[in-house]
Amino acid sequence: MHQPAASNTPSAVLENPVSKTVFAKVYWRIIPLLLIASMIAFLDRINIGFAQLQMKQTLPFDDAVYGVGAGIFFIGYFLFEVPSNLLLERIGARKTLLRIMVLWGLAVTATMFVTTPLQFYAARFFLGAFEAGFAPGVLLYLTYWYPSARRGQVIAILLSAPPLVMFIAGPLSGAILKYLDGVSGLCGWQWLFVIQGLPAPILGILVYYLLKDKPSQASWLSREEKALLQDALQRDKGNIVKATSGTFGQMLQDPKIYMLSLVCFLLLGANYTMVFWMPTLIHSWGVTDPFMIGIYHAISNAAGIVCMILIGRHSDAGHERRWHYVSCVMIAAGGLIAIMLLQGTFVGSILALSFAVIGFVSAPPLFYALASEYLSAGAVAGGLALITSLGNLGPAVGPSINGLIVRNTGDNIYGIYFVMALYLLSGAVLVLTMRPLATAPHGSDSQPTNETAKATPCT
Repeated sequence: MHQPAASNTPSAVLENPVSKTVFAKVYWRIIPLLLIASMIAFLDRINIGFAQLQMKQTLPFDDAVYGVGAGIFFIGYFLFEVPSNLLLERIGARKTLLRIMVLWGLAVTATMFVTTPLQFYAARFFLGAFEAGFAPGVLLYLTYWYPSARRGQVIAILLSAPPLVMFIAGPLSGAILKYLDGVSGLCGWQWLFVIQGLPAPILGILVYYLLKDKPSQASWLSREEKALLQDALQRDKGNIVKATSGTFGQMLQDPKIYMLSLVCFLLLGANYTMVFWMPTLIHSWGVTDPFMIGIYHAISNAAGIVCMILIGRHSDAGHERRWHYVSCVMIAAGGLIAIMLLQGTFVGSILALSFAVIGFVSAPPLFYALASEYLSAGAVAGGLALITSLGNLGPAVGPSINGLIVRNTGDNIYGIYFVMALYLLSGAVLVLTMRPLATAPHGSDSQPTNETAKATPCT
């Protein structure tokens, strides 16, 4: 039976009932596993925030050593992301993800053996080097299964991994530190690295054997379903090829790309400083039980998960990113001000921290939506890679500076001043850089772009 001509358009092909059923099958086959892998990746890079509560008691570490160790991960990540991506193109996504996840899991587990600051720095550096390329590998794998019109939704789901982990990590890590401390002669922090490091290699093996590189290799799809996916991907490939010619070089000459990189640098520097130091901050309020520190950490993040979704929807409804982003970093800074004003009031401090978390978990998705909309379809992949690569140097610097501040002043308040300044400066740079165009439609802050421009995670 012949379909109307309009049904041959890419959107009509993707939205018919048969297509929805096929893509739902693909979703449940690959996305849950990739989401869990993304959650483990984030957990393994931030778990030292809890481990250091005991490490500083049993090892010759102070706040400055911990800060350098927290940040040096991102140096390894920055240096090896491009080589990892080049290897990815040669051997494919599944083999790349297997290599990355096995090696990073071993690096996390090996951290249980560190006894000196130098060993700690080496473990963190190699963790960053081994994990480099994970997010691009996942994104490449998605391109094998999803046309661009559907890819943004699944990427957004994977972007939920950090706030979900921040909610779960507190009680999990606190329980390990408290209840396994001394078991088999190991400290609680050593058990933490073992328990949270081993899932990565196991997941890497599952990814390699349970997933298939291409729809044509999937035994769980019928011949008709494979043909439908292949047709959707071919249509998408033709549309993208027509839109991408000659734009990446122009992007490299655009000063706004480097200003957006600065915004990302400041935002991630502030966010990871907060993530790494939240357990210490809660501990400074008189909470000594590691498990209760984890519980209060989870409470602070619960509101952030809900509000991140609501703020994102509100931003999508009006297609407005700029002032939503500024509002979020101001909320984060306002929460930090409230923490300083409420010192000595535990309940007030937890509420203020929860308010700050709303701002700092909601800001990154808004930033990447704005950046992807500013870039043309031909420049979005390379442009976001450049912005995030430079931006990921922020977490290499922020925790280290904060650790030095806390060590030299002996007071967390001065570290809070530093993080607050990073948030406010990132908002100011964004406002000055991304001024709305007079011709921008529907109140959009950014230049019109091809529909294929989608946000990617800041890794």
